[in-house]
Amino acid sequence: MRIGITCYPTYGGSGVVATELGIELAAMGHEVHFISYSQPFRLSGRDDGILYHEVPVSSYPLFEFPPYDLALASRMAEVAEFYDLDLLHVHYAIPHSVSALLARQMLAARGRRLPFVTTLHGTDITLVGLDRSYLPITRYAIQESDGVTSISDYLREKTVQDFGVTRGIEVVPNFVNCDVYTPIRDDDKRAEARKRLAAPDEAILMHLSNFRPVKRVLDVVRIFAQVAREVPAQLVLVGDGPDRSAAEWLAHDLGIQSRVHFLGKMERVNELLPLADLMLMPSELESFGLAALEAMACKVPSIATSVGGVPELIDNRVTGLLYAVGDVDGMASGALSLLQDRARLEEMREAGRKTAQSQFCSSLVVPHYVRYYEQVLAGTA
Repeated sequence: MRIGITCYPTYGGSGVVATELGIELAAMGHEVHFISYSQPFRLSGRDDGILYHEVPVSSYPLFEFPPYDLALASRMAEVAEFYDLDLLHVHYAIPHSVSALLARQMLAARGRRLPFVTTLHGTDITLVGLDRSYLPITRYAIQESDGVTSISDYLREKTVQDFGVTRGIEVVPNFVNCDVYTPIRDDDKRAEARKRLAAPDEAILMHLSNFRPVKRVLDVVRIFAQVAREVPAQLVLVGDGPDRSAAEWLAHDLGIQSRVHFLGKMERVNELLPLADLMLMPSELESFGLAALEAMACKVPSIATSVGGVPELIDNRVTGLLYAVGDVDGMASGALSLLQDRARLEEMREAGRKTAQSQFCSSLVVPHYVRYYEQVLAGTA
């Protein structure tokens, strides 16, 4: 198949999943065309079977806000016609599904069929899409999509409930390449690699996000402060965003800044995650929890909140520990209980890896997408 993929190319779950999907599809022999305003950050630019098409956006004095959605629709139609694409797969409903709908209509007027699949990722439904400025057009674009998928049962139910969508929505969970996200099996190599982050007797707690308020990064720092009072530990934060400065100042005010490390945006997080003992994910809401899955694949349990789609991923007290939003004391206590009981921690590490392999590996999930594409092309989705 020849598949066009549109996503937000910056750091964020939807862009990560879309990019990894394209890479996996290309590895299976499909031809993948990314269409966006910049190249997705996880593409190397040398991936076989993958082409990137930039969306140019002109700026005129008349436009206070350059109309990216219209430029995107035009570019989608151009690429689809020139490269004879079979379908488009857009990630995040706003504005990508609207642009795909316009592209489909443009080509239909010339006798060319271009179906499109919309994948719902989270805040496009739970936050942005619920804004009254966007809700009617978001609902319409979802309803008019040739196929719709969501990353969790929670998100599917939320979409039906809040948007009144009546068409079918296929649940295809997020995934991880279990050959790329893997633990370091040699204990000596792992110990050596950990030296650049912590002393041999120190635990490493990690957080990975876009540092937006919904991720509650300040809670990450507060949890760690309690842990660090009881056991030798270091906190590693990966990513960047609006709450980074506040988190840095909180670490300073709590007197733990020397043990808190802000690494910024990193591309090869698969090399960093296996060095951690625990992942901290105290989010206000997660429609799935991709960071926790990537950590699980690397044998790193998560201390997380029982919100959204997280319970569909993390089996409480088996592959991680779940708490109420804002329960900093509980999460700190849970982290300490695992760090002080290495046998239990090891059991959880093994269980998490097995869950990732048996339920969320790309080798299992990506073929689900391919089968769904075939249903869309056949008109049976």
